[in-house]
Amino acid sequence: MPAHFLLGVFVPAASLVEPLQQLLVQQRFVVSWSQSPSEFEEWVVSNRHRIDCLIIQSAEESFQVLSHLQEKDILLPTLALYSSKAPLVPNSELLDSDTFSQGQQAYHQAVLAFDIRNISDIDDGIYQAVDSYLQLPTEASADSLGQLGLGLEAGRDGDKRLFLLSLQQQRLAEKLKERLGYIGVYYRRNQQNFLRYMSAQEREECLDKVRQDYRRIILNYFADDESINQKIDDFVNVAFFADMSVPKIVEIHMELIEDFSKQLKLEGRSDETLTDYRLTLIDVIAHLCEMYRRSIPRDR
Repeated sequence: MPAHFLLGVFVPAASLVEPLQQLLVQQRFVVSWSQSPSEFEEWVVSNRHRIDCLIIQSAEESFQVLSHLQEKDILLPTLALYSSKAPLVPNSELLDSDTFSQGQQAYHQAVLAFDIRNISDIDDGIYQAVDSYLQLPTEASADSLGQLGLGLEAGRDGDKRLFLLSLQQQRLAEKLKERLGYIGVYYRRNQQNFLRYMSAQEREECLDKVRQDYRRIILNYFADDESINQKIDDFVNVAFFADMSVPKIVEIHMELIEDFSKQLKLEGRSDETLTDYRLTLIDVIAHLCEMYRRSIPRDR
């Protein structure tokens, strides 16, 4: 049975609770909801060895709890919800990104800011927060201690915090290995690199690269090219990290085949052989679908 992924949530804004509950239930997370800072802190302290990620509302009271947890050497992956523009949550005190960076110092540098305007992608945010946490250094240095809110003079306190962090990272990494099909792939995707979130120029540049890569695959698919499988893998990786859909891949294939067909007709040649390249499309789509299938967190 796959490992359960335990989340601790403290979001005082009532208007955020309902959409969060709906989204997290769909992803089949195990979630504990706290109604007050004291309740949240008590729950985290009691379950610190089981928790996989915290979700907080970027507000002063939340950061105070994080500060208390840091003093207790309880460092966990954390996703902090904030508003990049005018507040979407009435009567809440969501901090902007600038104020958030100050509050981040209260815990550790891997606390991930997440804009509530992208709340439908909260699952991606959770795995990104975990990934950032796993990157925290655990060897004693000015940089590592600084990321954990300590100075070089911390001495034994610093060594203890780094040791506990290392243990927590190992536990979480093992759980992710059990829960995720492709270790370290799904939760390393950055939604800012998704095709739908790119600017018009970035999107066109990405699609141009994808078209060029696919063209090379088509031209070499039936040739004696030992690197064709690697070319397909590289293409699928680009599509996967851009969260590109299968219909988009089909569209790119059809556009390219149409261009080839026009060229062959201009040369007075038959385009019947182009139907063979459906095998290329099937091969690429099969690779991409398998990557998506195995990367999605399993059900409980």
